[in-house]
Amino acid sequence: MKLEVYPAREFTLQTDKIAGDKSISHRCAMFALLSDKPSFVRNYLEGEDTLDTLEIAKKLGLKVQKERGGIRLIPPAKIVEPDTILYCGNAGTAIRLYLGLLCAQKGIFVLSGDEYLNKRPMKRVTEPLRSIGAQIIGRENGNFAPLVVVGNEKLKSFDYTSKIPSAQVKSAMILGALFAQGDCVYREPELSRDHSEKILQGMGASIESNSLENGVIEIKIQPLTHKLNPLEIEIPADPSSAFFFALGIAITPKARGILRNVLLNKTRIEAFKILEQMGVEIQYTLTSKTYESIGDIEVIAPSALKAVELSQKIAWLIDEIPAIAIAMACAQGVSRVRNAKELRVKETDRISAVVENLKACGIDARELEDGFEIVGGTLQKACVKSFGDHRIAMSFAIAGLVCGMEIENAEYINVSFPNFLEILESITTIKRD
Repeated sequence: MKLEVYPAREFTLQTDKIAGDKSISHRCAMFALLSDKPSFVRNYLEGEDTLDTLEIAKKLGLKVQKERGGIRLIPPAKIVEPDTILYCGNAGTAIRLYLGLLCAQKGIFVLSGDEYLNKRPMKRVTEPLRSIGAQIIGRENGNFAPLVVVGNEKLKSFDYTSKIPSAQVKSAMILGALFAQGDCVYREPELSRDHSEKILQGMGASIESNSLENGVIEIKIQPLTHKLNPLEIEIPADPSSAFFFALGIAITPKARGILRNVLLNKTRIEAFKILEQMGVEIQYTLTSKTYESIGDIEVIAPSALKAVELSQKIAWLIDEIPAIAIAMACAQGVSRVRNAKELRVKETDRISAVVENLKACGIDARELEDGFEIVGGTLQKACVKSFGDHRIAMSFAIAGLVCGMEIENAEYINVSFPNFLEILESITTIKRD
């Protein structure tokens, strides 16, 4: 699909239609397998990635019943060995977390994805899992999918220190630890997204997280001695998805809006804090707290955006940096992103993709080894590529509010935000071919 976005005028946006949180949706489908009672989940994200995760859970024995207000997830007595490939589509979270869960289950499991996922490196997960007894076979010694997992019901206990803050690595190791032969310890250099710990704790798993010196996070996990409690959860709006419309407000003169029922986990709203540094007025109103804090985010456009330099808490920003790059392109001055080499191994090389597209839009931008430098200027309409990456496609669709934009292969938006275009169409004119 080719998407054309036309420039927007001053607008006010109030919406409670932001898609459900992608990270939490993935985890609900997987973690429901660990209970012996049905879970009930409201507002499960019906994006391509999370539907692939749910379909895999069904192949592992989970029954899914659609009911009024949500879905009921009925777990099997034990995880089933499937007779087919477990297709993860474009979902890095799905393949990496399922590696952690399935390496401790009885059976043989084959995980694969689309052309983009099967090019993404997996050793960051397969190597630590192998160190505790997981048997994983794949291309280039387990670095690329398809990956074959030969379940080992006797994983070793471990004391493991990760060199990188990664929610996917951490979650995979925690899932393995739940089935290990003894107590386990996992450390990361700084806090990465912590949905797995919070949800599993809420389900009754014995997981303790502490902050040590120099920001190091230590997590102690005890193996399961019983099935977990079922989930009863309404998934909040995804802050990474909400951020696209916060960005749209920030770059449109005199625009303002309220984004409702958004997840306010501190590891997920750092991008909004960056917009505040750039001069955007933002207020957060807590409305509820269950497994996570949830609330409304009010955003008011500034008279002008200020340049910013990013090198800290990158793990909290990694998904939003392509969108932040659009704000940088509209800001006064030179902005930089550093310590973000992780961007090169996402759905695409996001450093290269952002810079190439911004140059096409007349912006002075250059790649750094671990980020990029952007000289704020005037965005110009261009025809840009999505690179098969939903966040690149949505970032440049929002840039179109300033100058108009054409995005090729924009269908990848459906990976994480299937009603993105519906909300975008409420504030400007779009055309789909």
